[in-house]
Amino acid sequence: MSWFKRDKGDDDKLPKVNDKDRKVRTEGLWQKCEGCRQIIWKKDLETNWNVCPKCGTHSRIDAVTRLKLLLDEGDYKRHDSTLRSSDPLDFVDSKPYRERLTGMQAATGLSDAMIAAEGRLDGRTVQVCAMEPKFIGGSMGSVVGEMIMRAIERCIENGQPLLIVSASGGARMQEGAVSLMQMAKISAGLMRLDEARLPFISILTDPTTGGVTASYAMLGDLNLAEPGALIGFAGPRVIEQTIRQKLPEGFQRSEFLLKHGMLGAVVPRLELKQYVATALRSLMD
Repeated sequence: MSWFKRDKGDDDKLPKVNDKDRKVRTEGLWQKCEGCRQIIWKKDLETNWNVCPKCGTHSRIDAVTRLKLLLDEGDYKRHDSTLRSSDPLDFVDSKPYRERLTGMQAATGLSDAMIAAEGRLDGRTVQVCAMEPKFIGGSMGSVVGEMIMRAIERCIENGQPLLIVSASGGARMQEGAVSLMQMAKISAGLMRLDEARLPFISILTDPTTGGVTASYAMLGDLNLAEPGALIGFAGPRVIEQTIRQKLPEGFQRSEFLLKHGMLGAVVPRLELKQYVATALRSLMD
């Protein structure tokens, strides 16, 4: 026996609801932590600078977010944002390199895989080069090399320190030897910075690999890294296949490099700005 009865004529009086409006829109609101595998409210993760509040795993952040984290009030002036690669090899793989660059520029709003900026860190004016991992894997080509060299020249001219935040898969294969030449070019520039007795602090994030690791990323007066960052030249799988041996646990992670004397410190992201500010006071004052 039915306890309740409804007059079918009442249905016409009810507001019509679209099927699309019946669904709860949750897509993109949650994110799974790569460390503890917990589901986290994305807004909470972003508020914590993409550091998991449960286990402390550091997820990747883009170059703009990195600058906001490091610089006072998140305020900075961009330099050299009009530089573009000339595609010296007319390179084509699955698509022409020019098309790949155009697509990345449209997707990221950047001219290449780096933002060269000037701002204040704890009241001190600094030159910062932050790599963008979303732009062809943060790879280093001629534009990245030129941006860093111009930043070095500004440092020497104005007596300012240099910070480079690395997040890269290495030298960009589409530019061939032109890309590899940037390793020597930047290293020579950093020697000039050293002769001017101006500090260079290198900040290595996940991942820092290939030609970037083999050049400027490891040439800082102080080399810092975020927890759990992958840092190395060749990848661990390539090394294992080459030497036919199992690598130690944690190999090529920042904690492993610190233990073996290749880093000055491993610094959590939320403490990085204050750590760099303290280091600059020790190096310059």
